[in-house]
Amino acid sequence: MAVKIRLARGGSKKRPFYRIVAADARMPRDGRFIEKLGTYNPLLAKDSEERVKMDLERIQYWLGQGAQPTDRVSRFLEAAGVIEKKERSNPKKGTPGKKAQDRAEEKAAKAAAAAEATE
Repeated sequence: MAVKIRLARGGSKKRPFYRIVAADARMPRDGRFIEKLGTYNPLLAKDSEERVKMDLERIQYWLGQGAQPTDRVSRFLEAAGVIEKKERSNPKKGTPGKKAQDRAEEKAAKAAAAAEATE
């Protein structure tokens, strides 16, 4: 049985609240889980201690049993110092899209033309 440590959504519409759970990977997101390991409330301030609460002992146990945390949960665990920080690289994330690059080129060409006209 493949076990994942992941988020299960609760809360009402536009008011998300998540439980951090250990669940069989085949179960649906909000479906049956094995054990509740903590909570995550994204509506609270980032520096609030109530934002992410985890039972670190039980999380260590499940990691020892071979459970795989999802990306979001692994970030929580990295912040708590439970697992080592992974190197993430997305070099294309900050680059503008094709249309934005075209607009920038047009703007630069107009500026160059205006600079030549004033000289």
